[in-house]
Amino acid sequence: MRLDALASQSASSRMEQIAILDFGSQYTQVIARRVRELNVYSTLLRFDTPAEEIRKLNVKGIILSGGPSSVYADKAPLPDKAIFKLGVPVLGICYGVQVMGHFLGGKVEKGSKREYGKGTLKVIDSSCALFRNLPSELQVWNSHGDKLTRLPKNFVAVAITANSEYAAIENAEKRFLGIQFHPEVVHTPKGREILSNFVLGLCNCAATWTMKNYVDQAYAEIRAQVGSERVILGLSGGVDSSVAAALIHRAIGDQLTCIFVNNGLLRAREAEVVQEVFGRNFKLRLQYENASKLFLDKLRGVTDPEKKRKVIGKTFIDVFQAATRKAGKAKFLAQGTLYPDVIESVPIDGNPAHMIKSHHNVGGLPKNMSFQLVEPLRCLFKDEVRLLGTELGLPKEIVLRQPFPGPGLAVRCLGNLTPSKLNILREADRIVVEEMKAADWYYRTWQSFAVLLPVRSVGVQGDERTYAFTIALRIVESQDGMTADWVRLPYDLLEKISTRITNEVRGVNRVVLDLTSKPPGTIEWE
Repeated sequence: MRLDALASQSASSRMEQIAILDFGSQYTQVIARRVRELNVYSTLLRFDTPAEEIRKLNVKGIILSGGPSSVYADKAPLPDKAIFKLGVPVLGICYGVQVMGHFLGGKVEKGSKREYGKGTLKVIDSSCALFRNLPSELQVWNSHGDKLTRLPKNFVAVAITANSEYAAIENAEKRFLGIQFHPEVVHTPKGREILSNFVLGLCNCAATWTMKNYVDQAYAEIRAQVGSERVILGLSGGVDSSVAAALIHRAIGDQLTCIFVNNGLLRAREAEVVQEVFGRNFKLRLQYENASKLFLDKLRGVTDPEKKRKVIGKTFIDVFQAATRKAGKAKFLAQGTLYPDVIESVPIDGNPAHMIKSHHNVGGLPKNMSFQLVEPLRCLFKDEVRLLGTELGLPKEIVLRQPFPGPGLAVRCLGNLTPSKLNILREADRIVVEEMKAADWYYRTWQSFAVLLPVRSVGVQGDERTYAFTIALRIVESQDGMTADWVRLPYDLLEKISTRITNEVRGVNRVVLDLTSKPPGTIEWE
């Protein structure tokens, strides 16, 4: 499905918004998030979305993203030229300014010098609305090899860099602006102000996109879609499904049934916490399915990581389908699909090789499941989902919890899975979480967990030689999970975690620390 089709399906498409045309930049999602941080809704569309489709949206402005292509190359991604006749302000960023120049009569050529990394931008026309109330010199982040060498008609240069006399350009009458740098990244310190000048200033958007306002809108959308029909939701205890469950329940009450499957691969007390929070506190209709034995039986002897995932996925579908039949007739299935799940599952240029990922929530249902989907988080980013969860009154332990993989502890218990090994890992992981929270580090990291290695080593405990397992600590910081770096925890905290694990977890006599970033490693071990 096309990105513009996805956007037009949502009732949120009727609200005031900024449209961002995606030309394949790794920063396109960041642009969308930066606009939303200004409390203005943004929607990501394919680069070739027809102008007529954009006209149907309540768009106050358009941003053309960066991208890896050259505008003069064969099969370069180019937009519908009619977007420049929609009568709204347009901001071109990096490749986007080159598209603007190329389409409107300017010239783009390969630069004699490429600009990557930090640079200094000198504003030569302080009357330009984009640089209102900003210094005449700004640190910016560049990432380009091509550049404008001739301006389109009625455009003027408003800022320069050492390598470009047209680093920022403007057609004030048409409200068309272009910048060769990236204002959306943190390496452009005044980038937020530049985007604010465009979104709130030139586009005259009202800063009304807040989770408090979104809640009432979401209730109305859910009720309009569902009517008096029943909805089933697979509740994992993670942030996305938990927030979706709380939101839908507030909208339709007991028309929602949540199914929680215990696959035997959960963290310590996970099943109890989910039942406590959602069953007893939120009074959701919660159906608990304890399938631990079935999953572990299916996984007996399976050591290949990919095969583990496939076995877990197939078994979950079988268990969930049986549970839905037990729950009774329902027309809708609710999922915690997020905006990145939707947009990353669509090829930028129609070439599957350029897909970032194929997410399980998009197109992952068995063909024989006839539910219609309810996806109330479909237009939200992860940080917005957390804000929504807080607005709905979910506890901090749910809203701010770290990501947990769908296959659970199976990807952190290397080799053959047994109940005893999983218990060892579960207890070690519990200690990691407890100590990270006690030291105020848990909510400052992306993920922190234990991994059970399939090797034993000699140790000395209580004056006796032991031959026991090794636990690896994996503690990383990240913005989105795409890249990650290991966290430099205080030595005394690492020592306390190691001491507690070796003292309290029977079967472990050694703790090591994983110092690998992503890339070359992954965050999870399997």
